[in-house]
Amino acid sequence: QVRLVESGGGLVKPGGSLRLSCAASGFTFRNYYMSWFRQTPGKGLEWVSSINSDGSITGSADSVRGRFTISRDNAKNTLYLQMNSLKSEDTAVYYCAKDRGTENRGQGTQVTVAS
Repeated sequence: QVRLVESGGGLVKPGGSLRLSCAASGFTFRNYYMSWFRQTPGKGLEWVSSINSDGSITGSADSVRGRFTISRDNAKNTLYLQMNSLKSEDTAVYYCAKDRGTENRGQGTQVTVAS
């Protein structure tokens, strides 16, 4: 059974940083792409970033490229999202997901960017 547990969200001021973590279990983590998505009230899920199984290939949405960095530690079965230069429009619930779709995702962690 796939289990994904996000952590690290919170309230941060514009320009600040946060690092999200996602602890994975129930599948062979090192064999899969992993992704981050986010959702704001009234909107659908928005893809943020993905990383391939060994961490050598990453991709990010235009809205976060250059500010957010996805990474993984296959020894710890953990996915990360380092978020720098945060903006108010980054406020959302952030979800990690197995592979590049949203079918298997965690419960989410709230990120609020406000002064």
